[in-house]
Formats: sequence, C-alpha cells, structure tokens
Amino acid sequence: MDELPRVYPPRERTTTATDRASLLSGLNPEQAAAAAHGDGPLLIIAGAGTGKTRTLVYRVAHLIERGVSPDRILLLTFTRRAAQEMLSRAERLVGSSSGRVHGGTFHATGHRLLRTFGESAGLARDFSILDQGDAEDLMGLARSHLGIASSAKRFPKKETLHYVYSRFINTERPVDFILGEELPQFAEYSDQVQRIFGEYEARKASRNLFDYDDLLSSWALMLEKSDELATRIAGLYDHVLVDEYQDTNLLQARILRGMCRTHRNITVVGDDAQSIYAFRGASFRNILEFPKQFQGAAVVALEQNYRSTQPILDVTNTLISRARERFTKTLWTVRGGSEKPWLVTAKDEHEQTRFVVDRILELHEQGTPLGEIAVLFRAGYMSADLEIELANRKIPFEKWGGIKFLEAAHVKDVLAFLRVLDNPRDEVSWYRILTLLPGVGDVTARHVITAMLARAWDPAALAEFTPPARARAAHTSLVAMLHELRESPSAAALEGAPGAPDEGAVARDIARIRVLYDDILRERYDRPDPRLADLDQLQAIAAGFPSRGAFLSALALEPPSSTQDLATGATDSEDDHLILSTAHSSKGKEWDAVFLIWAVDGWFPSSRALGDDDELEEERRLMYVAMTRARNALAVVYPLNSYATPRSGDYSIDQLSRFLDRGVRAHMDRVVLGPPAPDPADVPPPPQQPLLDLRALLRGRFS
Repeated sequence: MDELPRVYPPRERTTTATDRASLLSGLNPEQAAAAAHGDGPLLIIAGAGTGKTRTLVYRVAHLIERGVSPDRILLLTFTRRAAQEMLSRAERLVGSSSGRVHGGTFHATGHRLLRTFGESAGLARDFSILDQGDAEDLMGLARSHLGIASSAKRFPKKETLHYVYSRFINTERPVDFILGEELPQFAEYSDQVQRIFGEYEARKASRNLFDYDDLLSSWALMLEKSDELATRIAGLYDHVLVDEYQDTNLLQARILRGMCRTHRNITVVGDDAQSIYAFRGASFRNILEFPKQFQGAAVVALEQNYRSTQPILDVTNTLISRARERFTKTLWTVRGGSEKPWLVTAKDEHEQTRFVVDRILELHEQGTPLGEIAVLFRAGYMSADLEIELANRKIPFEKWGGIKFLEAAHVKDVLAFLRVLDNPRDEVSWYRILTLLPGVGDVTARHVITAMLARAWDPAALAEFTPPARARAAHTSLVAMLHELRESPSAAALEGAPGAPDEGAVARDIARIRVLYDDILRERYDRPDPRLADLDQLQAIAAGFPSRGAFLSALALEPPSSTQDLATGATDSEDDHLILSTAHSSKGKEWDAVFLIWAVDGWFPSSRALGDDDELEEERRLMYVAMTRARNALAVVYPLNSYATPRSGDYSIDQLSRFLDRGVRAHMDRVVLGPPAPDPADVPPPPQQPLLDLRALLRGRFS
C-alpha cells in the first residue's frame, strides 16, 4: 500500500474588502433594492437566469457592510457547494470577515445545533447519523423483529417503509393518507406500518442513532417544545437568509418561523415557477404564502434575464403564464438573438433521434463545444434510443445519474468499521461487518448482536464469541484491529471535545482497516483494482478531517455521487462531452443549446400526473425549468408515432404536449423533417433503350 499522505494545514486567510461606495453599483435596480433591504421579512422572486445568487451574495455583503456581525448571519442552502460559492463571492466584496458567516445546508446546520444543544434535550452528544441505506436496513430489522411481514400476502419492503416514513416526517401528512394516496395496495396495513415505525424509533434511540430526517424534526422540536432552548437557539442569529425557498418543505418552514421568532429578519430567494420537487416533500405553498406567514413582508421581483435570448423568453413566459397560481413576472433581456425556438415534428422516435444527433453535429461544427449542448427529457428511460445512436456515431456523452459513490458495497463496508468505532451501538454496521467473515450468515450475525446488546454493547462480547471454524482467523484479526483502533488518536473524536485530535488519524484508521479488508475485497470481486482505487481515494479524502465523527457526519449530511464530489477544490473534467439529463437534474444549470425531446402528452407531462391538477401544474413548471436552461438555441422535439417495443408492429399516434398550446407555438418556428438523402443504391439508372417489352410479353400469354 502507498505511503499515507501528509496533511498540510492551510494558513489563515486575510483579504481586503472592495470599495464600499461601489458595493451596489454592479447591480440592476431590482437587485440593488433587494440587497440593500433593511430589517424585516423579504421575499425575492428571482426568475430563471435573473442573477439570484448574485443578489443573495450582495445581500450578505450589505448586511456585513452596514455593521451586522458576520457570525450573527445564517445562510441556508440546499447544497454545501452553493453555500461555499456564495461565501467565497461575498469575501471578494467585504473581505475575510465573511468567513465567519454561518453557511450550510439545512441538515448540516441542524446537525451542528444538535451537537451543541442536544444534551439540553436529553441526547448523548456522540450520536451517529444513518445514511439512507443504513436507515432502510434498520427499518428492515424493525419489521423482522415484530414479525409483521411473515404472514402477509404482500407487505411493503424496507425501502418502501422508509419512503413512507420520510414522507410522513417531511410532508406532515398522516401515514394512512400517504398509503391511501400513493400506495393503495398497502393501505390495509396502516396499523402494522405505524407499529414498525414505533419500533424503528425505539431502535434508533437505544442505539444512539439519528437518521437524515431526525436532524430537521429534532431542530423543529427544540424550537417548539422548550421556550428556553428556543430562545438560546434562535438568539444565535440576527438575520436568516434562505436560498431556493421554493424547494423547502413544511418542516423547514416551521424551523424558519422558529428561528425568526424574535427579530423577523428573514430573507428568502426563490422562484415559484421552478418548484418541481413535490416528490421529495417540497411544498409549493411555502413560497406562495410567505407574505401571509410573515405579515408586512417586502416582495421584490427580479425580471431582467441575463441567460437567454428574448425569443426563448417569449416562449417560456407564455408557457408559465398558463399556471393556475403564481407570482406575476415577465422576464426580459437586452441580449441579442433573433432566432425563435424550434418546434420539431418527427415521424417516430428513430427520426427524433436522427434529427437531434445531426443537429448536435451541425452546432459542434459551427463552434459550439459538446459540453455546451444538452438533451433533456422527463425520465431517464426516454434517452435509450438516443444513447445507442450516440455510441454508434462515436459522440462522447455524459448522462447524469447512476450509482452513488457511497452506495458501492466496498465503500459501505469500510465505513461500517469506522461507524462501530464511533458508535459501538450501531447495529446495522455490526451486522454488515460480521457477515463479511467467512462462514458467518444472517443467523450467526444476529446471535452475536443479541449477545452484545445484552451486555450493553460491550466490545468484549465480540471477543468472547466463538466463531465458526472458517471464521476463526478473521475473527481474531477483527478483534485485534478494533481494539487497536479504539486506542488511536482519532478516538478523541467528538466535535468540540477539548484537545485537538491528530491530523491524518482518520486516514490511518482506514489504512489499518484495509490490512484486514483488502483481502476480503480481493476474494469477493473478480476485478478488485477499481474498487481498491476507490478506497485509496476515500483514504486520501479522510486525511482532511479532524475526527471519525466529523468525517462520517460530512458523508451522511451531503452524500457525494463520486469521489470527485468529495474532494475539495475538484474541477470539472476537461473532456468535451454532450450532456444527457432529466429535467429535474438540469435545474440550476445552463447550456448554449438545449434539446427537449419527447414533448408528448403522457410522456411530458407524465401519464401519472394527468389525473391530478396539482401534479399537472408541477409538470408544467418542470417543462418551464427545462426550456429556461437554454442560452442561445432551443429545440423542442416530438414524435408523431411511438411503438410499444422496438420490434413491435403496434404503435400509437402521439399528441403534442398540452403545455405547448397555440399561444406558446406562436412564438416558435415549426420545423418538419424532410426525407433522408437517397441511398446511392436506390438512385434510378439513367434512361436507356428498353431491351425488351415486358408488358407485351405478359399480354401475349393470353393472345
């Protein structure tokens, strides 16, 4: 194994502020009005491409410039990267003092507050956070313990149970209502499901575990159930700012009301037209009802668009104007560009694909990089034919999605060792570790865990366990390794504990774990090298964290999709790749040219939304999000016919998406695809003197 990396501590950063007189000079009038708002609630309705982030950054800078202490400002975002970007930009305006602003995601902030105030609410400070996979496993253990599913003809799986539980927490709808609306086949099991949820909560409590949703619900309860705690927590900040407010759920709205209980200095930025995450629990009503929830709120609309050409805005403005409920705004721009968006009619999926690929190549030959072109669609399966054609034509592409880095089995295995060191009561991680040992299956692993539970999770219980013959050597190595790591410097470990832990200790812990685990990995996988490389990267990243707890919390709070997402300072790949993306994943991005395919009723909008007005309105907003990603060129494509399967002779005649009504189409250029160039073999030969009279010969048979 390679030598462990050294940790180079960064120097303290000091930067100077920009000229105060010019702080707001770079903003348009509406942006400046929002940034310079005084005290009291403020709602900034920021249309697509209108400089939302820029306005919020200047709002932070203005508060600091007018004398608000940076550490009395809380900036809440939905990704860690967004918070880092905003604070970095604020630093260029007001200097290094902006580094003291408390910025982060809702869940990371809830985690920090629980570590700080949890003991006053009866919590042990050394709790562990379950990622989604481990939470689902614990839900499965709760179900098995109660024996509820054993006799049912069909009962929800652990993943479904966790989904219902999370929906219950985030939407505040009753369990029986969620089952009846979304999973009617399981509606009769409402009582059993709620018993499982009770067992799940009990297991989390007895094992000192929190899941992702607990971070928010516990934060809300501390604000609502104890005046003393609420005063201490809300009293930390004089101003609260929230990005992407249209994506908040009811629980987050409760938290914000509690955090502003004394000062009402809340600024939220969002766009009601881009509220597209109801399936995650987001509530469209939060942004619509903000002026009611915070009486006297100022409302500023940002309408000058810096992204798209006016013809693109004409189409998207008309599209969203059909929404039943919305804040009225009309986006405009001073950007040039006269070409209208295309509405392209294709005969079938194959012709749709051929047009998209041909047009992409044409744009690329005219100088547009592939990375500045995106093909968007409602659902991932809709790009299957396109992916085949791109591969055949040797056009490199990247499709957003796929297995998450932390969902890879070998990464979860290594993290399980760290989790039991950080929290010896982590039943799910113990189960994962024990079943790695040769000859240890479900029954044996549960027997060991029961013995450990009976002895209050005393690690000695593992040492006294007599393993199967095949597992004796591995068991001995495991016991020795865990004993050694409990004495390591990273065991100091609690955030905020006195005494600085040894830098690099977490990476050394992983190196020690791999002395045992790498051989297990090589035995389990035919191609171990890529997986070993993942662990190398995980180990290098761990070197930048001060403790096991900090490392594990960072991974649970914002799970990366790849090792690149984990690495600080990671840059995007320099390779030029076309982007394929679902409309949901495209939010927040922009490209020079955008193709929206399958603009057909039942496809976009999805057939599942056709019977529900609220879902249909969200589908409209989703199409709006997709179309507003384009800077210079937009093509919306729909096939007239679709086949049930690639080899099927049964086809249906498709109807253009209902969202593209006559008024929307009036701002688009209709494009009909011409016949393909003839194959040389099909070109008729030049006229020549006939060698025989075939018709005469045929007639002659009867003369």
